[in-house]
Amino acid sequence: MNPALAAGLQIALVIAVLAILYVPVGDYMAKVYTTDTDLRSGDLRIETVLYRLCRINARTDQTWYGYAGSLLGFSAASVLFLYFLQRVQGVLPLSGDLSGVSPAMAFNTAASFVANTNWQSYAPETTMTNLTQPIGLAVQNFVSAAVGMAVAAALIRGFVRVSRGGEIGNFWVDLTRGCIRILLPMSFIIALILLSQGVIQSFDSGFTSTGLDGNSVTNALAPVASQEAIKELGTNGGGILAANSAHPFENPTPLSNIVEIIAILLIPVSLTRTFGTMVGDRKQGLTLLAVMGLLWGGLLAVTLAAESGQRGVAATAAGAMMEGKEVRFGIPGTALFAVSTTGTSTGAVNAAHDSMSPLGGGAVMLNMLLGEIAPGGVGTGLYGILVLALIAVFVGGLLVGRTPEYLGKKLGQREITLAALSVLVMPALVLIGTGITVILSSTTGYQGNSGDPGTPGSIHGFSEVLYAFASASNNNGSAFGGLTVTSDWFQSSLGVCMLLGRFLPIIFVLALAGSLASQKKTEPGAGTLPTAGPMFAGLLTGTVVLVAALTFFPALALGPIAEALQ
Repeated sequence: MNPALAAGLQIALVIAVLAILYVPVGDYMAKVYTTDTDLRSGDLRIETVLYRLCRINARTDQTWYGYAGSLLGFSAASVLFLYFLQRVQGVLPLSGDLSGVSPAMAFNTAASFVANTNWQSYAPETTMTNLTQPIGLAVQNFVSAAVGMAVAAALIRGFVRVSRGGEIGNFWVDLTRGCIRILLPMSFIIALILLSQGVIQSFDSGFTSTGLDGNSVTNALAPVASQEAIKELGTNGGGILAANSAHPFENPTPLSNIVEIIAILLIPVSLTRTFGTMVGDRKQGLTLLAVMGLLWGGLLAVTLAAESGQRGVAATAAGAMMEGKEVRFGIPGTALFAVSTTGTSTGAVNAAHDSMSPLGGGAVMLNMLLGEIAPGGVGTGLYGILVLALIAVFVGGLLVGRTPEYLGKKLGQREITLAALSVLVMPALVLIGTGITVILSSTTGYQGNSGDPGTPGSIHGFSEVLYAFASASNNNGSAFGGLTVTSDWFQSSLGVCMLLGRFLPIIFVLALAGSLASQKKTEPGAGTLPTAGPMFAGLLTGTVVLVAALTFFPALALGPIAEALQ
């Protein structure tokens, strides 16, 4: 089949399925976060039982202080539990021949999975046991995703509610509903589809087979299908096998590849409908969706063009940039997966991003540096683009000489300060982390493509470091594989970036939600800037691109841009 036709058909299929599911999934999630009724099965009220066991008053709303305190306390307990589990896994059941994880790696992994980053500095099948994977990592795949959706729901309530105390909901209720009503049932359906395509599901440690050279080969087994589903649906990305979604046990067919891409995009895309439904104006959600789609489509076009080119002798012989890519997916399936996974906070990969062309690798890196809002992670994409929307409204308000308003709430100094702080966290972490790392004499040896200053090797080595900190600070988790990150410096610095990149913006967003909720609504006037429609979509798109361009252009010029011009 012609590559252009193959790409068009795959893109059309993904968009068609998302369009079909957009309304029912989006409206269902809006109902989940607005209903006062607990979930029940027959006479058993499942959520009510959980609330009683955990001594949660589900009918009491929290201020942003209480909401943030509950979220941070839960996340801190999750980090400690996951760290402890890794350290003692060697003496627990289903350990096989594996021992406990080293302290630095255990910290990095605990921070990674609790922050919904799923950065992996280890080979899963030779490091994590079949007990640590499901009760440690897979559980965090669910709850970390539910935390992101809870924050998005809290911010939406800030626009909707008029409360003197600034209450924005109950964290424990939002967390429970996100897991039980949204992530669990959807993951179950996706896991069944993946099983039908040949994704494995086993608690055996592995089996031995004979390779083509006649030598025995040990093949790892694991409960892959159940973890693969939530890995993609929750925009987590951490594979249960080292090759991630390039492994035939995780992603065996072109159809399973499409299913995983749809799973990655489904909740972030549908949350724009949830937003429109909850605020009572669905055009608002469609405007945000249009901006997300424009950015996603633009970077997909750049990546497809770059990877379909013929840069070098090997690419000329293959007809495209096929190094590091699976033949069963080809360029279209690889580019579509790469742009979707870096446009969200997923980080799953079905190819070696390190082997992408300079322009293609730069495009997926820029996708993260935009703030992962195209369409972003579960919850994080929505509240990320809403924060940028407030900044766009502020800029628009300055242009027309009006006090900026968004959905009837005035944006004063406090609101804009909180929005600006939320946006500045990620660039600060990326640029400071990259700057310190490249000047340390001990870090150049960990770059798989380092060389003399000014050579292509040194340029790509810089790109690897920049990509690593962009991935960690944006809670993405993908990597340029030429960088070895097992040293204590990388384990600790990237771990800190994951935690700060996740929880500092959350604190600012929740404070913003509380401030908005405590305001009265203002009726729109003749000079109110419309926030739905093509004009505002263009303003918001320009704001997103301008913020990223001004912040990261110098760093990109030293890495992928310089490499592309070689």
